[in-house]
Amino acid sequence: MFFATMVKFMAGPVGGYSFGFNYFTTILITVLGMMASVFLFNYFGEWLTKRVLRKIFYKQRQKLFTKKSRRFVRIWRKYGISGIAFLTPVVFTPIGGTLILTSLGSPRKEVFFYMILSAIFWAVLITSLMFFFGNAILEYFPSLQT
Repeated sequence: MFFATMVKFMAGPVGGYSFGFNYFTTILITVLGMMASVFLFNYFGEWLTKRVLRKIFYKQRQKLFTKKSRRFVRIWRKYGISGIAFLTPVVFTPIGGTLILTSLGSPRKEVFFYMILSAIFWAVLITSLMFFFGNAILEYFPSLQT
């Protein structure tokens, strides 16, 4: 569940509930999984984007301004680091949000600070929803069951 949360935040609360983990254990694993991903991609994200991803995805010249890049810039200008960090668990993945902040040149300490606040907030909220309404949620979305 830890490694799944590194990739997709929602895997923590849903997996913790499905596997029968304790409420606080689920929150802890979810936050630690996201923060492990943030740590790795905060320190190695710049190297990864320059060395690996560009060789794979940028074989031909890419458009500089796309709908997606404009949306990121709009969110960045309006909300800054805190806005992207807040949206990371539910809109972006932990990897995606961290790579966005890294590529925009955000200071590492601020990225960690806002990401951990966001991870704690969303982990408590989503885990609480899963533990209080879990059976109803899993009945409505059977594909979430493990």
